[in-house]
Amino acid sequence: MPVVHSRYRPAWWLRNAHAQTLWPSLFRQKPKIEISRERVELKDGDFIDLIWSGEKSAPIVLFLHGLEGNIHSHYAAGIMQQLNQAGFRACLMHFRGCSEEPNRLPIAYHSGKTDDPAEISEHIKKHHGRQLFGVVGVSLGGNVALKWLGELGEQCELQRAAVMSVPFILNDAALRLRKGASRFYERHLIGNLQESYQTKFKQIESPVTVNVKNLRTFRQFDNEVTAPLHGYKDVDDYYTTCSSRPYISKIKIPTLILHAKDDPFMYPSTSPEENELSDHVYLELTAHGGHMGFISGKFPGKATYWAEKRLAEWMSGEIQA
Repeated sequence: MPVVHSRYRPAWWLRNAHAQTLWPSLFRQKPKIEISRERVELKDGDFIDLIWSGEKSAPIVLFLHGLEGNIHSHYAAGIMQQLNQAGFRACLMHFRGCSEEPNRLPIAYHSGKTDDPAEISEHIKKHHGRQLFGVVGVSLGGNVALKWLGELGEQCELQRAAVMSVPFILNDAALRLRKGASRFYERHLIGNLQESYQTKFKQIESPVTVNVKNLRTFRQFDNEVTAPLHGYKDVDDYYTTCSSRPYISKIKIPTLILHAKDDPFMYPSTSPEENELSDHVYLELTAHGGHMGFISGKFPGKATYWAEKRLAEWMSGEIQA
């Protein structure tokens, strides 16, 4: 069956969705991994920075991070370490402008920008001597991954994929983050986006005229900045075109979607229904886990990051469903 009833059980001392979401960013001691860096010059004159870890001869898994994430995000080293331990060489692709240096062109990245991972896949095949084995994506990066796989359909050369905490319907996420305690996350993320915009357009002229400090919601920011920068008519055109949920039925490789019903970035109804899943996609729903949490552990302060191991096990084929 495409819908998997998960065996995940949250830590008894972290059952609340907000506690699950916030704990890693506030208290996690990040694993230490050996990394190397590579800058890829893109065909359009821009660049993307990659972070590599793991044995050079191992199968390569592309890792797509979340909104305003990077190698320093609380989950990044943990996921890469688990992939390495499962026998993969992990390649974190920084989205444009996320690698601590503004990108060159007057565009950035967004939830549906799949041409960049496609070009990085071509680069890896040409310059690293082999096709990507698979892709792992989290949050925004998971949305990009699902959309990319759906666009590729039968032409996909990857072997496996796994994603976590995906905002399947972008408008749902924008509206949910306006409600209750979730507004904390909206304020934090919008602040990061405002700062990134201002830093970038101190160096080059912006093609849009807007005071980003006046944009306080995702719908405002995406309508005034994201949509016009990337050729969409407005926020609704962007959200409709780039939401991953309609693409899931077109995916043709084994793909795990890990999602918590209590994710404070989305409504319970935001995740796809069983009839929307292709025969190759497994939706693993958990009752708890928050957004990018999924923390287990018997003792307070002794957290186990269950989802990171789960994603790596899926990629290695140790767990089929």
